[in-house]
Amino acid sequence: MAGFPQVRLRRLRRTEALRSMVRETQVHLDDLIYPVFVVEGKGLRQEIASMPGVSRLSPDLLGDEIDDITSLGIRAVLLFGIPAEKDDLGSGAYDPTGVVQQAVRTIKKLAPHLVVLTDVCLCEYTSHGHCGIVADGDVDNDHTLGFLADMAVSHAEAGTDLVCPSDMMDGRVGVIREALDESGFDDVAILSYSAKYASAFYGPFREAAGSAPQFGDRRSYQMDPPNWREALREVEQDIEEGADMVMVKPALPYLDVISRVREAVDVPLAAYNVSGEYAMVKAAANQGWIEEQRAVLEVLTAIKRAGADLIITYHAREAARWLRE
Repeated sequence: MAGFPQVRLRRLRRTEALRSMVRETQVHLDDLIYPVFVVEGKGLRQEIASMPGVSRLSPDLLGDEIDDITSLGIRAVLLFGIPAEKDDLGSGAYDPTGVVQQAVRTIKKLAPHLVVLTDVCLCEYTSHGHCGIVADGDVDNDHTLGFLADMAVSHAEAGTDLVCPSDMMDGRVGVIREALDESGFDDVAILSYSAKYASAFYGPFREAAGSAPQFGDRRSYQMDPPNWREALREVEQDIEEGADMVMVKPALPYLDVISRVREAVDVPLAAYNVSGEYAMVKAAANQGWIEEQRAVLEVLTAIKRAGADLIITYHAREAARWLRE
């Protein structure tokens, strides 16, 4: 073979110190965003069976959670809300005293420098479980936009740093940007779930948020898994409408999409290491089939290597401990 034995690629793999010195991709604490489920009520800590180690918390119990998160060096959390009551219009989503709004205010008092992101979608708040307003048995795209804008503004009023529309309605980024600006929140950023696929990997999340559709599915508005060029169109449209950052969701089955989006745009790119991906690793580790720490760090490295600047992951807390070792 040409160059052998002068060229021996194994030389730089010989020790951990050498491997670390020439490592091309590094996952840092600043890359990680930890999702937090907040449930309406008081004194509530509800374990999520399909997501070991993750619980729903009422706003009054966020203190210990936030203390632990900040002590680990995690800089950002993404909030999802579960209201006590749901209705067809998802009215709890844009209620100024709603559960996420309460949680944002609580967190900003406890840890003012922690970056707070809030999910903007109606699925957790609607009785039918869809991400928008249903009319004649279908999700009405345009009718939904005003409700999403109201939700985003209510989060901004509570003190969120970024709003994250995940509904996949056409035009929602532009409407939300306009509403935020008109309400005096031109400094609140938008991280758009731009390429959100209709994935089989969301199952545990739907248990956690109680957001499974009561009829049909979400394939008429979430993206078709075989498509990647469409993802670029979604991303480009969201940026044109005012998105400050964009996201690909899920992460692991769509590493190629993350890579292609990274090559196409220069805004910050997030990827969501979703609940099903988390649950698979946890289940296999629980059976002793894989080494959990190595598997988790390999997963996060793969997502970063594909081009993600930020990784939303339920592994964030344990990964933070391992990265600090």
